[in-house]
Amino acid sequence: MKILVTGATGNIGRKVVDHLLAGGATDVRALSNHPERAGLPAGVEVAHGYLRRLSSLPAAFDGVDRLYLAPVLETVDEVVALAKAAGIRHIVDLSGDADTDWQPIAKAVESSGLDWTHLYAGEFSENAAQWVEQIKVSGEIRDPHPAAANAPIAMDDIARVAAKVLLSDGHAGNTYELTGPETLTRADKIRSIGAALGRDLTVVQAPRDEAIRLLEPAMGPYAEWYVDGIASMVEHPQRPTTTVADVTGAPATTFAQWARDNVELFR
Repeated sequence: MKILVTGATGNIGRKVVDHLLAGGATDVRALSNHPERAGLPAGVEVAHGYLRRLSSLPAAFDGVDRLYLAPVLETVDEVVALAKAAGIRHIVDLSGDADTDWQPIAKAVESSGLDWTHLYAGEFSENAAQWVEQIKVSGEIRDPHPAAANAPIAMDDIARVAAKVLLSDGHAGNTYELTGPETLTRADKIRSIGAALGRDLTVVQAPRDEAIRLLEPAMGPYAEWYVDGIASMVEHPQRPTTTVADVTGAPATTFAQWARDNVELFR
């Protein structure tokens, strides 16, 4: 069974490749726009291609049985049509529900008539990188909604689920809502980072306009959307699911563990 991982040198796709190999996959193809810089493990076939460059995909899709589809909106309809024409039987997509911008990916995959599995992921633990500069400079973190709460998920856990689904049967037609194992406020997350650093970090509620300004260097035009989106989680916190553990047999990574594993990011 040949498995193709698109976005294979991205933050999640690269981890999908690693988990496929750890799970015993022996026929993995990785789609990369810069194969000379891919640095993928020995034994992984590297295909030169890009989801936004459709002409590169027929060769990459040839002979593939199962596909991990990275979230690219602009060309998803054409990509799915090419996958079907190539004889791919099952697509595992990273997308989102109707409340997100990523729902068109799930809809395109479903409408193909192929077997599908949707992975709907909540906020990434890695989004805590938005606080790096403030933590390094002063230890006072100005945040618009310290009481907003969700269940952040580590990218590695998303990749673990994707690899498990790609390597086993019984997942066709399922939608998996992926979260971390616990609901935390944004202040809780900052305190966890402080604990990993061995420092006391102070959280101060910042006005909306200031918060947007602080996030714009990293998020650009999405900063306003992000700030307004987290506001809803003050009154309506996200509840955790057990999906990561249910699918993989191992619990999802806590945010505190993620902070310890990535503490050098914040030093």
